Amino acid sequence: MPVIHDIYQDLSRSKEDIQQCRANDPHLNALFDKYSTIDAQVIQAEAAAAADDEVRKLKEKRLLIKDEISQKLTARS
Repeated sequence: MPVIHDIYQDLSRSKEDIQQCRANDPHLNALFDKYSTIDAQVIQAEAAAAADDEVRKLKEKRLLIKDEISQKLTARS
């Protein structure tokens, strides 16, 4: 069953805070766009009952992107 992740909650940041950071950092903005794309792919793969290995690889990519986003946000603080 597909699980939608709330990245704002995962990062313990408000949507407004994230939007402001994205507006001031093109690389961070691109990372969030990339995260959204891979998250949609994970949800689609889970809904289609894709092979476990495929879903695992997509989730790993999503986590790496989220980690990079978190590092950039921490560096800005």
